[in-house]
Amino acid sequence: MIKSVLMVAGDNEKHLNKIPNLKCDIAMINLEDGMFDKDKARVMVYEKLKTLKCETPKIVVRVNSLDTCGEEDIKLINKVKPYAIRVAKIKTKEDVKKAISLIDKDIQVHLSIETKEAFNSISEFKLDARVTTLYLGILDLLESLMLPQSILTLGNPTIEYILSKFLIDSKTHGFYPVSFTYQDYRNLGEFEDWCAKEKKMGFTAKSCISPDQVDIVNRTFAPNSKEIEKAKYIIEKFESMKKTGCTGFVDEKYGFIDEPIYKHALLVVK
Repeated sequence: MIKSVLMVAGDNEKHLNKIPNLKCDIAMINLEDGMFDKDKARVMVYEKLKTLKCETPKIVVRVNSLDTCGEEDIKLINKVKPYAIRVAKIKTKEDVKKAISLIDKDIQVHLSIETKEAFNSISEFKLDARVTTLYLGILDLLESLMLPQSILTLGNPTIEYILSKFLIDSKTHGFYPVSFTYQDYRNLGEFEDWCAKEKKMGFTAKSCISPDQVDIVNRTFAPNSKEIEKAKYIIEKFESMKKTGCTGFVDEKYGFIDEPIYKHALLVVK
């Protein structure tokens, strides 16, 4: 299960060289925000990925929007076959169709949800099985909604609504949701509070900008040993009872167990 997504600067050779040793689940190589020379970054990433061979972390390349230089990014990055290509500033299903047509069929399509149009149209984006994962770009989204970034605080009701809507819409329509990037990499205490809140809401993955954040995400979102032990017990008990024709029963250890509880246990173990 993907938990941690670490942003890696596409124009920094030192950072690119560290990818095989990163502890994140996804190394998100960035060709978009913060790239002064996008042409140079594109070629640098292409040259690096031609020779970079690693199963972990998975490599995803975040390209520019399709109305800037995203097509040029995709055309070159297709050749090195990353796990996925993430397209920035999506607005409509026409943008998604275009991304699908440009990205090679053996590469997953990931989308940034960072415009008000995209935020309101998640239900329309499942146009291909390769479109699997959505990333919440909350700062850009707030700007698109003409809301101040100052409201991005724990407990703010508008932020809670944005997170909830993004999570439920993504899950409802078959996407894997990745929560937003917390920018203050030095404030690990508040970052950990955000992770705890998002896990409680139902998120299982978060974007990061530092290895210290990755450690917190991996620790927070990983099922603990007690959860796994309980899930294994429920699976064994349910499958045993199912053989007798019973799929709903009261267990002396964990109370009532039925098929939805069994399916949740399978997800925990997976």
